[in-house]
Amino acid sequence: MSQQKPLIQSLAYIVAESTDVAGWKNYAEQVLGAATAGAPDGGLYVRLDERSLRMAVVPGSENRYAASGWEVANAADFTAAVAAIEKAGVQVSAGSAAVKAARCVSDLVTFTDPSGNRHELTVGYTGGESKFVSPIGVAGFKTGAQGMGHTVLPALNFDATLKFFQDVLGFGLSDVFNFQMGPDAPVVRIYFLHAGAGRHHSLALAEMPSPSGCVHVMLEVNEKDEVDRGEARREKAGVKLMATLGQHENDKMTSFYMMTP
Repeated sequence: MSQQKPLIQSLAYIVAESTDVAGWKNYAEQVLGAATAGAPDGGLYVRLDERSLRMAVVPGSENRYAASGWEVANAADFTAAVAAIEKAGVQVSAGSAAVKAARCVSDLVTFTDPSGNRHELTVGYTGGESKFVSPIGVAGFKTGAQGMGHTVLPALNFDATLKFFQDVLGFGLSDVFNFQMGPDAPVVRIYFLHAGAGRHHSLALAEMPSPSGCVHVMLEVNEKDEVDRGEARREKAGVKLMATLGQHENDKMTSFYMMTP
């Protein structure tokens, strides 16, 4: 049974490793309609709102999802979350001063969940608060207290990973989807979990492998027309379509799926 109060408030940001930071900049600005800025590690900040970053693209030897950045409300919750993770037998590593500065937070630790996904736990946003202006006129993204959106992570060690997020960090269960590709295919469990800030789910765990390190990440805009315009930009840019436009049964989102760089 999960705790009454989730220790984590929201998904504050994600980290992507890339061999082509310039390609990410073009994708973020011209396809997503996000704003960008250079990061102190030679990477890229992708902005969706007044915060300095909601996605951090770091230079590297692979193109993959590197980490999920989770935010707690205050220092007391940060201390409690770290203690709960350590009590569960999961190693916690303190973030360096350089990493804290790069993520624009006052404190940060890292840990790996039972399925091998890397996470950054943070408190105390220290970055800028300038008005978001899209380079191509996107009106805005739905973020705020609910965080940047949601992430769906591979969880082959499914039961232990689910137990970790529910019983250790207090995530609540939003709903369950049992996915089957065909009549003879195995059933894949996908469980949707909510944090403390009110989004239907900030995290979903999928019982499947994903070489990129992530099944998908969701960004939410404020109007359906923005989704349609985003799909048109995707097509014009030649970005690979992963799933066509449609509405989800659980959270009622209308969306399409596309490949990132």
